Amino acid sequence: MISFGPVPSRRLGKSLGINNISSGKVCSYSCVYCQVGITKEFRITRGKFYNPDIIFDEVQRHLKSILEKDMPDYLTFVANGEPTLDINLGKSIEKLKAINIPIAVITNGTLLRETDVRNELQLADWVSIKVDANSEQTWKLINKPIADLSFNRHVEGLLQFASEYRGKLVTETMLVKGINDNPEILNQTSDLVKQISPSLAYLSIPTRPPAISGIKVPAEPAINEAFQIFSNKGLNIELLLGFEGTDTGFTGNVIEDILNICAVHPIREDTMMELLFKDKADIHVLNSLIRDKLIKKVCYQSNTFYIRQLNV
Repeated sequence: MISFGPVPSRRLGKSLGINNISSGKVCSYSCVYCQVGITKEFRITRGKFYNPDIIFDEVQRHLKSILEKDMPDYLTFVANGEPTLDINLGKSIEKLKAINIPIAVITNGTLLRETDVRNELQLADWVSIKVDANSEQTWKLINKPIADLSFNRHVEGLLQFASEYRGKLVTETMLVKGINDNPEILNQTSDLVKQISPSLAYLSIPTRPPAISGIKVPAEPAINEAFQIFSNKGLNIELLLGFEGTDTGFTGNVIEDILNICAVHPIREDTMMELLFKDKADIHVLNSLIRDKLIKKVCYQSNTFYIRQLNV
């Protein structure tokens, strides 16, 4: 369950996901909107997960099993947790460089205070860091960080990395109704993003089932105001508001494809039907995975999604 997809990405084209966290969600955050669910194990110290040789072999095997038209634009470290918690992340990136596909890492940035983490991420071609707030109170409300994580040290790490990184750096701010979508908070957040000076600042909304029920998408006027506030700071802004599409890659092993993708990305029903069709499978496969409690069906924003059930 290391690699999955490729999946259509609003940021990266076709992305072959790499889940380098080997157990249930291990993270320094438990964001209220997280599509992976509530954090199972809070951690801020790095540890060993998969051996880099295993990650490399798995990605190579996966690439050989997909069609040429599904070849990814990026190999993306996007885990069921925080990928930089993997102490072997840098070694894995180094090995994957031999495949000659650009490498992306999506991180919450909480370990960027560490020199080793910043140095390892220099090996990636594209890095996205999460910036949902620029005040300790809002940060704790939306990201629910591990208790002993200092907000000021966290911000220092973000700015230190931004000053050093030579690849393509982007930020992503998730807008949640009633938490970080009012003008005062948006001005604070955009000030921090401005200091980071990314090549592109994404503003996104929850489009998949969130970890906490009751999390809602901001109203259109609030989204527009957020765009204007960030733009007025001179930032290059892109809104991530829509569905990525159903064009998911497949390996021919439908059960593996479904489980590997929905461990990190809840699969919308139309995407699931397309995946079953491509893998020449029928609805009975899906029903058996639900019956065996390997995945579950949830509704969000008038759409049906399938998500992985872990530690049942």
